Amino acid sequence: MPTKIRRWESIARREFGFRDRRDEVRVNRYIRATTVRVIGPEGDQLGILPTEEALRIAGELELDLVEVSSKSDPPVCRVMDYGKYKYQQQKKAHEAKKKQAVVHVKEVKLRPKTDEHDLQFKIKHIERFLKDGLKSKVTIIFRGRELSHPEIGKAILARVSDDVKEWGVVEIGPKFEGRTMVMLLAPRPGQKTG
Repeated sequence: MPTKIRRWESIARREFGFRDRRDEVRVNRYIRATTVRVIGPEGDQLGILPTEEALRIAGELELDLVEVSSKSDPPVCRVMDYGKYKYQQQKKAHEAKKKQAVVHVKEVKLRPKTDEHDLQFKIKHIERFLKDGLKSKVTIIFRGRELSHPEIGKAILARVSDDVKEWGVVEIGPKFEGRTMVMLLAPRPGQKTG
C-alpha cells in the first residue's frame, strides 16, 4: 500500500472517526460467506445453510444474523438480537474495568550528593507512601563524573531500604537504567494501611 494512502487512512480515522472494521463483528448483509453454519436463538444447530436462507430465517424471527466465528470453515453465525448482544458486551467490559486493580507508584528522586537532612526528608515521604499502601520507586540520578561512582548510589539505596524496612520490602533491587539507578519498594504484606 503506498505511503500516501496509508497516511490518509490514519488521518481519516483520527479526524472523521473511521475505524478499521476487521476487529468488528459482521452482521446481516455484511456477512461475506456464501454458506454459513447457523445456530438458532435458543442455541440449537440449524445446520449449514446458504447465507440468504439464514438471513431469511433471522428476518422471520425479527432478529439479526451475527457472525460469531469467521475463522472456521464455513463461518459460524448465530441468530440473535445484535443490539442486546452489544449492550451485554459493553456491560461485561465495564464490569471487568471496575474489578481491575490499579497500582499507584510514587517516585522519589535523589542525587548522589543529596544532603543528610534532605535524605531524611525523602525517607519520611517514602515511609508515608508505604504506610498508605502505595509502591515507591526510588531513583538516583547521576550526572557527569558521578557515573564513575555507582557504589555511592548503591549505598544510598541500601540505606533507604534499611530505614523503611519496617513498612516496606524491596521488590526490585538497585539496578542501572541509563544514567539513573532505580529501586522499587512495596508495602509490607499484611500491614494495616492508613
